Amino acid sequence: MPKFLLLVNYDGGLPETPMPSWGPTDIKAHLAYYDALNQELTASGELVERHILGPPEAAKVVRSDGRGALLVTDGPFAETKEVLAGYEMVDVQSLERAIEIAGRLSAVPGPGGAPTQQPIEVRQVVDG
Repeated sequence: MPKFLLLVNYDGGLPETPMPSWGPTDIKAHLAYYDALNQELTASGELVERHILGPPEAAKVVRSDGRGALLVTDGPFAETKEVLAGYEMVDVQSLERAIEIAGRLSAVPGPGGAPTQQPIEVRQVVDG
């Protein structure tokens, strides 16, 4: 079966307020939605792995010419438009199923329970 990486964008979707400023009930509902979806995907054998990434302001960019000292800078930079917040890897029957799961991730509730419409990028993992 093909594997797909579902990339969760740091852009929170429709809510104009970042999640740390949401009320505790909204944050709890947001995280519970993810937990329930991930339990379902684990039970079906489709979830390979998932991770939440640290904040973008803690990111480092590393460059090397393979000979000298590494160049390590803070990142991402101001011109970066999309920043990865986390990902889920799924092992599913088809691209259509991966898109269906991505749609469910995008509908994670935000303030007041409204779907966030968070952008989710779907990329097939290339084996070999």
